[in-house]
Amino acid sequence: MSMNTSAVLSNSIRGRYINEYIKGAMSRQVYEKYCYPIAVDKETLQNSSSVTVPFLSELDVNENTISETVDITPQSLDDATASITPTSRADAILDSEKLLLQAYTDYASERFQALGRNMMATIEARASNKALSGSLVQRAAARAALDAGTAGNRLSDAEFFKAGNQLKEHNCPALMGEDNMPVGHGFMATMHPDAFYDLLSGGNVDDIFKYQDKSIWIDGALYTLNGFQIVVTPFAKVFMGAGADNGTAAAYVLTTDAARLDKELAITTATNVAVGRYLSIGTEETGDTHYPTNERVTHISGTTTSVIVGGGVNGGMKYSHPAGTAVRNADSVYPVLFGGPRSVAKVYAPEIGEFGQVVGPKKDGYVDQFVSLGWKWYGDYSIINENWLVRGEYSSSLDA
Repeated sequence: MSMNTSAVLSNSIRGRYINEYIKGAMSRQVYEKYCYPIAVDKETLQNSSSVTVPFLSELDVNENTISETVDITPQSLDDATASITPTSRADAILDSEKLLLQAYTDYASERFQALGRNMMATIEARASNKALSGSLVQRAAARAALDAGTAGNRLSDAEFFKAGNQLKEHNCPALMGEDNMPVGHGFMATMHPDAFYDLLSGGNVDDIFKYQDKSIWIDGALYTLNGFQIVVTPFAKVFMGAGADNGTAAAYVLTTDAARLDKELAITTATNVAVGRYLSIGTEETGDTHYPTNERVTHISGTTTSVIVGGGVNGGMKYSHPAGTAVRNADSVYPVLFGGPRSVAKVYAPEIGEFGQVVGPKKDGYVDQFVSLGWKWYGDYSIINENWLVRGEYSSSLDA
């Protein structure tokens, strides 16, 4: 008698769970929306460590009149290139067969989602690092001097017009509709909710709604401003503690390792740390080097042992940090990325896939007592044109 079992229909079961992987991945997309995907065949990647993306120049404006005796002199186009060196990324989960047999939660499904979130967070770190390292920057002061208590350092509606003028002047490709015409919100502006708070608190957005453009508000949410679709997400990049020092500055370090989900931190002292908003944990991001495991926690009580509430699933630490890691209460800096859907090039190997490839589940061990599940990805990102992205940097009144 033949019988359908999980072993016989393993591909069907895997296909069902891959949907969970994709669901987890899509929930973390932020800077991917600025990327123009370019699939590069395996042979090209094998023959070179980098991939060259070409683009053409404009023609010079011609002020010559047409001669009646001599033919015109035609122009030629110049080309330039952006070079992308693909890199590899991967991660995996290893479980015991006994755990999978005895798990009371829907663990088999949830681990696919967890892997999907991990994959997207990993390659998003590559995308944000590239997208937020452009040369066009608008800010009221140097990053380290942006002060939460200074109104002029915060995000306002004027910043959208300044950035929009630059992108339009430089012919940044906008989001196009089916009729090959720019969609009303042809550009995007991505920001953290703390920066968005100051935009709304400024008051001018309400005046624009009342007297100029009622379409900027949809269902109580700010939808578009000066042609920018506004994307507000807690997953947007924050340069944590990279702004001005707090009035009662705290610059300490962890005295012991901090593990994921810990709710207490051992620090040199918390004398100047009042019960309040945030402590930033990790290396200060002063330039284009980003540290994706930096995180912020709220100090609740304590001195050399700081009781905290963090972003972990249990309200504790989200990531692990070794002893000696910086712990600071300086103001954070909130970058707002202004650009279009083709402002960043993304090269990937189609054999692996644009969003990585699930590997497994695979059994291992002498009696198949271990089950591994992982993902891998091969590719990288690069700014195609420096004048197709503008990075604004702002403080937030919520840090004051």
